[in-house]
Amino acid sequence: MDIVIREALATEYETLGEITAHAYLGDGLLTFGEDDPYLARLRDVAGRARDGVMLVAAASDGQLLGGVAFAAPGSPLCDIAGAGEAEFRMLAVARAGRGRGAGEALVRACMERARAIEGVRRLVLSTTDDMVGAHRIYERLGFVRTPERDWEPVPGLTLLTYGLDL
Repeated sequence: MDIVIREALATEYETLGEITAHAYLGDGLLTFGEDDPYLARLRDVAGRARDGVMLVAAASDGQLLGGVAFAAPGSPLCDIAGAGEAEFRMLAVARAGRGRGAGEALVRACMERARAIEGVRRLVLSTTDDMVGAHRIYERLGFVRTPERDWEPVPGLTLLTYGLDL
């Protein structure tokens, strides 16, 4: 399958928000399911686009397969990035894009963007322990666990962290 990675169009934000929400819901990643307060943030692609760059993976026929938010240093989207670091958030791939390289292509695009920013030496991310498929992508691409940076955005939800020296 040919996959194109590009910036999301504003007309695609709603679709990308639904892909992201359904990916998290379908994988059982939201503690309270449809009632989880984080679901609204997952759907808010327009909000993320104001503070970062929304990238999409699209099939050759234009079908959206997934997306990710890229946050340059200093972006309000950054949760853990420090000086000289960029971050990506909310990587999500629709069922139609899984196993076809869409997730890896999105991560590689974030790596390329980070390398293109002067002064950025590292790309970081947060993930949950049950996002095993994503962990495999990160590790295959050279990201390493940084347990000293693990954190809890809300009590009881520990986010694991990874980093890649660029």
